[in-house]
Amino acid sequence: MPYVLIQVTREGVTAEQKATLIRQTTDLLVQVLGKDPAATFVVIEEVDTDNWGVAGETVTRLRARTAAGAGR
Repeated sequence: MPYVLIQVTREGVTAEQKATLIRQTTDLLVQVLGKDPAATFVVIEEVDTDNWGVAGETVTRLRARTAAGAGR
């Protein structure tokens, strides 16, 4: 009974993209590991960029700093 958690930042991932992730992740587990798709669980968790950190700062701040630098 595989359980796969996919975490993405909350930045406009569409319902269609989520459905594709779920379908293709399930297909991958069937193809590679021979798992039963009816017993395969895929969960997509959207995380606010204030709650996701990279290199010691939040993604919100990192993106704001990057955007500010690009506007120069």
